[in-house]
Amino acid sequence: MNIPAAARAQAQDLLDFVDASPSPWHAVRECERRLQAAGFSRLEESERWTLAPGGRHFTVRDGSSLIAFVVGSQAAAAAGLTLIGAHTDSPGLRLKPKPAEEAAGMLRLGVEVYGGPLLATFADRDLSLAGRVNVRTADGFASHLVCFEQPLLRLPNLAIHMNREVNETGLKFNKQTELPLLLGIAADGSSAEARFRQPLADQLGVEPADLLTWELVAWDTQKGSFWGVDGEFIADSQLDNLASCHAALFALLAAPPASGNRLVALFDHEEVGSESAAGAGGSFVADVIARLAAGAGLDVEDQRRMLARSFFISADMAHAWNPNFPAAYEPGHHALVNAGPVIKSNANQRYSTTADSAARFMGFCARAGVPCQQYAHRTDLGCGSTIGPVVAARLGIASVDVGSPLWAMHSIRESAGVLDHAYLIAALTAAFSQ
Repeated sequence: MNIPAAARAQAQDLLDFVDASPSPWHAVRECERRLQAAGFSRLEESERWTLAPGGRHFTVRDGSSLIAFVVGSQAAAAAGLTLIGAHTDSPGLRLKPKPAEEAAGMLRLGVEVYGGPLLATFADRDLSLAGRVNVRTADGFASHLVCFEQPLLRLPNLAIHMNREVNETGLKFNKQTELPLLLGIAADGSSAEARFRQPLADQLGVEPADLLTWELVAWDTQKGSFWGVDGEFIADSQLDNLASCHAALFALLAAPPASGNRLVALFDHEEVGSESAAGAGGSFVADVIARLAAGAGLDVEDQRRMLARSFFISADMAHAWNPNFPAAYEPGHHALVNAGPVIKSNANQRYSTTADSAARFMGFCARAGVPCQQYAHRTDLGCGSTIGPVVAARLGIASVDVGSPLWAMHSIRESAGVLDHAYLIAALTAAFSQ
């Protein structure tokens, strides 16, 4: 397969983006870095905003959700807005508030399961810690990002000699007793808590006693890579859904000057239902849109007119057809890798796609010169959902659910196609160019 140099460069940039984003807080920081380099300015929600046509801004909520936008040159009530949404979080293991414990001479860290990861894939990986830590200061506390590049943790498998049926019954972990991660050997005269706190304190240059609280994830230290006979595939952690975040941000930066308002909304907490202040079920996007409307001088009537002319693209990864498990897929709806963005439909509104919104996205793909596909889940299998129905319901705007095909969704090591990422960027750029 011939992979154009531009597509390979975009895929490499995606891998670099993912590798710089071991946690949702790091993902937002990386987005912020890229936006500021492109001339976007940060706005604080606690301050007054002054918005003018052509303005390029972004705002962050709770460190893990971000909305970036370009103010259009046309009257907002007539032009509406185009919104692309994705999510910054991925399923995995997160440390408990007091994780450290000693077990028969070994130091372990207790974890909670976040979302619905493929737990077996976390075994025997080179894991480490990343996230944010709050440190005591003279007037309260300050929040800092931390990331340990070297492997600190491991979830060792049980040898097959003690689990003879594992290849027939599958690898299973008791979430409470068998998922704690090994950190080291317990030291005489040092508590498990002290042994856990010391590396965090060392990295931040503070005293262990000044560490107040933390939100830390176990992340896979293996970097992203190309694979396949022609290097036509990529593999990395968190492609669901950092690949969609990257594509949306890339499209926003690549699109020509805007006539209507353009927004990219990257939410935390999608994998656990979106119902949080920073999630798609919260007020974040509605608050930003209201301030855009106020900045344009729109009254309530014109705000409604603006929303009625708006369109939302929910970008989240799609289930790629796996030839080793053909019975898992709906006949006629095989989403092939490197065959274009996937439009996802579900009659029970697990996805927000309608016939009209699907046709509209097909138009974007045609304008961009890229193929597209359609996907429906098997009727006898439970279907996952996205931020699409959540945002569409809260804003009352037309919406479509799309995404690039992905193998091993929710594995610690997912795979996708190089061409698909380029195709999705092109389609989203076309959506922002209308």
